[in-house]
Amino acid sequence: MNQYEKLVQEATEDGITIEASYKFQSDRIKGLYCDGTVALNENIETDTERACVLAEELGHYHTAVGNIIDMQDIRNVKQERQGRIWAYDKMIGLIGIIKAFQHHCLNKCDMAEYLDVTEEFLQEALDYYKQKYGCYVTIDHYVIYFEPCLAVVEMY
Repeated sequence: MNQYEKLVQEATEDGITIEASYKFQSDRIKGLYCDGTVALNENIETDTERACVLAEELGHYHTAVGNIIDMQDIRNVKQERQGRIWAYDKMIGLIGIIKAFQHHCLNKCDMAEYLDVTEEFLQEALDYYKQKYGCYVTIDHYVIYFEPCLAVVEMY
């Protein structure tokens, strides 16, 4: 079962309806959550990208309150960000970075493939983690470095 199928199953268990192929008026809109339904743009070509978009929309289900479509309102921008952060943690997280290291992923392309996310989504998540934790973070007996480049070191 791939990430997309797992997310669909989780959403269904939470009572969320997934409209997997919706025709939006704009191709810029990849997905939208409203009143217990997630609509995904019909132009999303891969299950990997579909999973990343679905994760963010589920993040809005779990973290947002009210209508957050108006991005001129700073409160909505903050809620949009919270949905993305939820998705980063759901799809990747620090443990996911460590697991990719343990599975000998040598670059971000390998890592994205292993985690079943797009390279763009992975980079956005890494940028967020760098912003949150700084140059590095220690978790269990690993150090994840975000600068000068991504690296994972196991401490003994």
